[in-house]
Amino acid sequence: MSKPAMALANSMLEQVEPETPALGFDEAFMLHHRAVYHTAYALLRDRGLAEDVTQETFLRLYRHQESAPQTEGLRPWLLRVAINVAHNTIRARTRAGAREAEFFKQTGGTDATATAIDADYERQTEIEAARAALEKIDEPMRSCLLLKQQGLSYREIAQTLQVNESYVGSLIARGRKEFVRVYGKIGGRQ
Repeated sequence: MSKPAMALANSMLEQVEPETPALGFDEAFMLHHRAVYHTAYALLRDRGLAEDVTQETFLRLYRHQESAPQTEGLRPWLLRVAINVAHNTIRARTRAGAREAEFFKQTGGTDATATAIDADYERQTEIEAARAALEKIDEPMRSCLLLKQQGLSYREIAQTLQVNESYVGSLIARGRKEFVRVYGKIGGRQ
């Protein structure tokens, strides 16, 4: 192809496919805040921690605006960051809980403390059983379940988890079936 023909073809491509302007930080926050928060809450089941994870996720976006994906790839990127930060938070809470339990054991805790712990025991047991069941589900299925529960489309789930879009439906169906099976065993309902 001659140089004038190449120049014409390139100019026509630019006219047909105009570049989408990049979202500013405020616009990205307004568009994706709710999805990031709900994803964090689905993993943590604690409003305060979910807000902290959401804040950390958007701080990371602010710090890495140049390298973060734009437009279509931004939401999956934000959700992946939120999932990673939530998993780090869960690990930190588990370690802190173990340290607190050890301290309580060493100091010989009081009856008032034991009563307060008993009041919340049943709720915590149910949450832990569901969390334990989710932990036993293999990773692609677990994340698909959580993201689908948050209302993401198959395409968004595929982008977030970096899997083939046609595979997402199968992962969700298998994940639901596995969760019911595992949760029944943990909760003694089988």
